[in-house]
Amino acid sequence: MQTEPIPCRATRPRRSGRCLRSGWRQLALAGALATTLCGPRAWDVDRMAAAAQRLGATAVQGVAQLQPLLGSLAQREDAARLEAINRFFNSRIVFTDDALVWHEADHWASALETLQQGRGDCEDFAIAKYFALLAAGVPAARLRLVYVRLQVGDAGGPTLPHMVLAYYAQPQAEPLILDNLIGEIRPASRRPDLTPVFSFNSEGLWRGNGGPRIGDAADRLSRWREVLRKAQAEGFL
Repeated sequence: MQTEPIPCRATRPRRSGRCLRSGWRQLALAGALATTLCGPRAWDVDRMAAAAQRLGATAVQGVAQLQPLLGSLAQREDAARLEAINRFFNSRIVFTDDALVWHEADHWASALETLQQGRGDCEDFAIAKYFALLAAGVPAARLRLVYVRLQVGDAGGPTLPHMVLAYYAQPQAEPLILDNLIGEIRPASRRPDLTPVFSFNSEGLWRGNGGPRIGDAADRLSRWREVLRKAQAEGFL
């Protein structure tokens, strides 16, 4: 299955030795704090730190703030996790088209790549939130990335391709929508501007946001398969 190009690069900061050494100290402190807050973790602190170090100083700084946040959410309810992770990425990442960030029509960045760039498009927001919520302890079965048609203006007007993250408290429950366009997390019924096309996560692929399962997303979506590989290397899985 091919997706349509979806609207999202900032210049990578120079890596000075002093910045990177400082970054390692930040990450060590972040990892220690995360361990103190939550004990056994759903993510790999060392692998995440090493991946951030390879990407650059901005990723290091982002991970130094993300890891304590994940640790603080380990014992919280899902509602608190959703709010914190949604706010973290919406406030940190600037929406920018892929053509400017990656010089490609459609690029799916990993969570740490997005933190390093400080910019990304709708897929990058949704992907980063998905893996951060997994790391915070939300089961994959409750989360789906949803490819939608976004209504622009009045009904009957033009639509644009867009991606959001949906959360299901129960399998048949109305999902909550996490979106980079609207800071408030809203139930799907309050987002009539979104028409689901298909949805997916690390466990499957579905028609719409609640239709029948139609396969394995990693088999059908090559970009998602690459994102899963990078998420593993970055310590989220």
